[in-house]
Amino acid sequence: MNKKALPIGLFIMLLFLSFKSSAQLQTLKGSKLSVEQLDKFIKKQMDSLGLPGLSFALINKGKVVYHRSLGVSDIVTKKKVDANSLFEAASLSKPLFSYFVLKLVDQKVLNLDTPLYRYLPYPDIAKDECYKLITARMVLSHTTGFPNWRYFDKRDENRYKYGELYIRFTPGTQFAYSGEGYSYLARVIAHLNHLTLQTLDPYFQSEAAKPLQLKNSWFSGNDYITKHRVKGHADGKLTGKRWPTAFPEQDSTWFEPAGGLHTEAVDYSTFLIALMTGKGLSKKSSNELFKEQVQLDKSTPHFLVNGDAAWGLGIAIRPVSYGVIYEHGGNNGDAQSGFKINKANKNGYVFFTNCDKGVVFNKNIGTLLGN
Repeated sequence: MNKKALPIGLFIMLLFLSFKSSAQLQTLKGSKLSVEQLDKFIKKQMDSLGLPGLSFALINKGKVVYHRSLGVSDIVTKKKVDANSLFEAASLSKPLFSYFVLKLVDQKVLNLDTPLYRYLPYPDIAKDECYKLITARMVLSHTTGFPNWRYFDKRDENRYKYGELYIRFTPGTQFAYSGEGYSYLARVIAHLNHLTLQTLDPYFQSEAAKPLQLKNSWFSGNDYITKHRVKGHADGKLTGKRWPTAFPEQDSTWFEPAGGLHTEAVDYSTFLIALMTGKGLSKKSSNELFKEQVQLDKSTPHFLVNGDAAWGLGIAIRPVSYGVIYEHGGNNGDAQSGFKINKANKNGYVFFTNCDKGVVFNKNIGTLLGN
């Protein structure tokens, strides 16, 4: 019996699916990896770690070559995560905010090395004259001397009251990771443009998000986020947290540069590709972003846990056997995230989770893709 030939449309579709399933991906080093291998690895990680939801993207040679939106937004309703689902970026907010700042530096809205008090005095720390040394460069490289967050960090209770902002060392002399500095810089930028933290996000959209063609990235709340935002989980349960906050009076209307960004993997990959290619920034600003601004002491958690040896402007720097990896992690407790990029070959990855197991996932996927 003669077999009938397949319809040409069906043949092309099967050929495409066959090619897609056997397509070769690359790790950050450039080693080969199949789609099947990565799919299998991610599924195993989600099952073993109990990740409710995940948004993941792999970048090869400056293009997104693999993207997955997996799991559920909410373990109670079982609402599926899809390409429109928005995750808390946590501290992955900082690199995108740093890019925004450097855009404004290129526009001469502010200078990296002008003390911020000259633009806007900060009453919260005015009692300490040392704060007048703080610049945007120090904020983005975490050398302000501020605690990470005044309401959460351990402090000397004999010297500082609860909720009191303080400086631990002379600004510009050491590395100490701080969201407080980012908050101050956001206030400065709002002030310079006759805005407030409640009205700053549209300015970010016009100056950074729109030129980069970011369609799903916001630092302040809106109706779209409310509709598509996934819910956070910790210890396998819903947390019920409404919005990431660092201050008692803070809510979703605030522009939160250190941990308030909501986005997903494809949109954030677009930003990472822009970083690696220098899109939208002057060559000088792009070089400053990736340049070692401060070396990390080998006793810091960033060195001990991640191997980060230095910090640029909004990004960690980690030397590896095949070059340099630029990276950042995010941890809002019930929402965790991370990315790694190799600027030399323009490979990288980024992920967002809606639970407290993202740090472990980052370590595991980093072992697979970061070699």
